[in-house]
Amino acid sequence: MHCVTPSTRHRRTTVPEPLLRVRDLNVTFETKARTVHAVRGVSYEVNRGEFLAIVGESGSGKSVSSMAVMGLLPSTANVTGSITYDGRELLGSTDRQLSKMRGSDIAMVFQDPLSALTPVYTIGQQIIEGLKLHQPGLSTQALEARAIELLDVVGIPEPRRRVKSFPHEFSGGMRQRAMIAIAIANNPKLIIADEPTTALDVTIQAQILDVLQTAKDITGAAVVLITHDLGVVAGNADRVAVMYAGRIVETAPVDDLFERPTMPYTIGLLRSMPNMVDSRSARLVPLEGRPPLLTEIPTGCPFADRCPAVISACRDIEPDLVPVAPMQAAACIRSTEIVDGRLPRDEVFSPPAPVEEIVREVETRGTVLEVEGVKRHFPLTKGTVFRRRIGTVRAVDGVSFELKGGKTLGLVGESGCGKSTTVMEVMELAKPQAGRIAVNGVDTATLSPSERRALRTDIQIVFQDPAASLDPRMTVEELIGEPLTVHDVPAKEISRRVRRMLELVGLEPSYARRYPHEFSGGQRQRIGIARALVVEPKILVLDEPVSALDVSVQAGVINLLEDLKQQLGLSYLFVAHDLAVVRHIADDVAVMYLGRIIEYGDSDAIFSNPRHPYTRALLSAVPIPNPQIERTRERILLSGDLPSPTESITGCAFRKRCPLYAILPPEQQNECETRAPELRTVEGRDVSCHWAEQDILQPA
Repeated sequence: MHCVTPSTRHRRTTVPEPLLRVRDLNVTFETKARTVHAVRGVSYEVNRGEFLAIVGESGSGKSVSSMAVMGLLPSTANVTGSITYDGRELLGSTDRQLSKMRGSDIAMVFQDPLSALTPVYTIGQQIIEGLKLHQPGLSTQALEARAIELLDVVGIPEPRRRVKSFPHEFSGGMRQRAMIAIAIANNPKLIIADEPTTALDVTIQAQILDVLQTAKDITGAAVVLITHDLGVVAGNADRVAVMYAGRIVETAPVDDLFERPTMPYTIGLLRSMPNMVDSRSARLVPLEGRPPLLTEIPTGCPFADRCPAVISACRDIEPDLVPVAPMQAAACIRSTEIVDGRLPRDEVFSPPAPVEEIVREVETRGTVLEVEGVKRHFPLTKGTVFRRRIGTVRAVDGVSFELKGGKTLGLVGESGCGKSTTVMEVMELAKPQAGRIAVNGVDTATLSPSERRALRTDIQIVFQDPAASLDPRMTVEELIGEPLTVHDVPAKEISRRVRRMLELVGLEPSYARRYPHEFSGGQRQRIGIARALVVEPKILVLDEPVSALDVSVQAGVINLLEDLKQQLGLSYLFVAHDLAVVRHIADDVAVMYLGRIIEYGDSDAIFSNPRHPYTRALLSAVPIPNPQIERTRERILLSGDLPSPTESITGCAFRKRCPLYAILPPEQQNECETRAPELRTVEGRDVSCHWAEQDILQPA
């Protein structure tokens, strides 16, 4: 007689309880006029050690949902549903109860570290504050040692000295690393990172993401990353939840989401992103329109007005988030058609056709802007009554480049490298401190006031922040027409040209009577472009024109700029720190570092085979929205931050961060230390590096 024991016949597989479980979370805010439904029925789980990314456009409810988990929403918020952490219900807990968990079990890294850190306490004191609260038994000596250890873990140089520094003495990247140090101080089980890299340069972003992964490995914590950058998601997340209009509209493992998205909104987000891997000639696919206002609960799919795959049934009822494939769910009634191929993904969002009509011939294919050896130094002074000079800020230190007619020159580099100062020197149309600037062959140093005023019609600028660059008290017609009033154009002609410009940038002429606050960010940027174009310039200077926009809106503005360039024969000086955007739009590229150009030449040549170690590191750090590529590619991580332009550096200014310098033999290192490299031609481009011909530097 054979006996089968229960342990062998009825063995159960225990499914571990999720660390965080959110069920039917709703957050509303009552205002005098109406109710704002910021989060609507959000449900998700986070397992121990898992990396979940929550993505979506601005206003989709990402940050509000994470603040609800932390219990940090204001008292005006009405929160319903269920939030359980490690089996314990958090909704309904008192602030005292939640305070015991914040910083110990659950930690948060905020988007703006400068406002999250207390300016009157040192970084060390702020780390120790959290340690004292949750580990009261630690001695003073142990607390100080732990603070130094944490700064060292997150990559702060000279942690023993920096632990006594105040937040204003840290750069943006160092402040974000300090925030991560505070977050992991008590080995939390869950880290929520709310847009931790949004305001950072790509090199610093790569460092922060590396630190976040290190923190996850050290503490074993689960991570919830709130972001709008799908490239960041591809390289770091295990699972992705896509939010739109206060709801989760798609969830999937990261590979499945990028390879086989099943919600049209997700497809649109992925196709609107500039990609370093794609051909420069490929058109981006913008998401037209804007997300709905959350003051009313929609009767149908909230994405219907922007969806090219919309059918009449989409407007009848809002679809639920339901499984459509293994481990994948979507809130779309047409997702099953997308999964089985009846509705091909390429047909959901197809790129718009390029504009081919030439409205105005380019007057010259020669050089329209020349910058030769331009310098801009600012005195660094001390004192109030008796001021004395204590140093010099070398913001621009000998910059030279050319802009060809009908072409786009991308000026790239980290924040503080001198890009915007260079642009302001060009736009001033005056004699520079040193060097020469010529617009259409005219030396700006020789211009009389009337000639300078006339030349301003040839060169115009579009600023980074469309909201800040438009006067909120003026109508769109007044804003766009203002440059024409300076040049004494009759009022009737101004009105006609304003309406023509609105049509040209894809806006309705009837918008002329509206005010800037009535428009979305992308529409405001189109108004800024129309304002620049109304005087019919030949050169357009674009200072970070899309960095403040959501990726879906950004695609439409980039396509518009390309179309306008084709239609009007414009030449662009395009200033940006997003190299994927520059790769897409620029014919030539000039890479700046600490006030100087260190690599300059054809865009395709530089992006395919960079010769300067700094350019290689920049391109290596750009995230690519492809999980397979992101997992297999290696990065060149730069140590530290951009040096201060007040420093007087002997030899190569990049050597202290240069990964090539670190592996050179002593005699070559001595060359870097004693002699500053000059721009010289290497493989068809100009490079400022003694060892540009060498291929010994590889991503590591």
